[in-house]
Amino acid sequence: MNEPAWEDDHMCFACGKNNPLGLHLDFTPFGGTGLQSEYTPAKEFQGYRNVVHGGFIGLLLDEVMVNLPWKREQHPVVSAEITVRLHQPAPVGEALVITALPDGEPRKNLIPIKGEVRLKKDGTLIATGWAKCVRVKLT
Repeated sequence: MNEPAWEDDHMCFACGKNNPLGLHLDFTPFGGTGLQSEYTPAKEFQGYRNVVHGGFIGLLLDEVMVNLPWKREQHPVVSAEITVRLHQPAPVGEALVITALPDGEPRKNLIPIKGEVRLKKDGTLIATGWAKCVRVKLT
């Protein structure tokens, strides 16, 4: 079986600038070794009334965590394993800050990363995520 061709065509749903339906997330440095992004989920991303869907929160965490090695070290990665712990509901229409930081030393091809989602207005912790990211080679 052939390996898939890993190629960034800028159509990623979360960060792809060419995806007309995408979120178009931008990333900025955070805390010296980390990365952050901000996003305000609209009602289309809710689960229960006026509460952002938990899977969407997981998507935001996954995206900032896999972008950390990409933006810092030009190592493209994918999540081999991701864990998300939801702490509080995220209200629809509230600005969120999503952060990622290294979570220990890389081992072989695995890069451990920890992420958080917080309300921008007061820092309330919405979710915590942990990812084990694996390096891939782009074609």
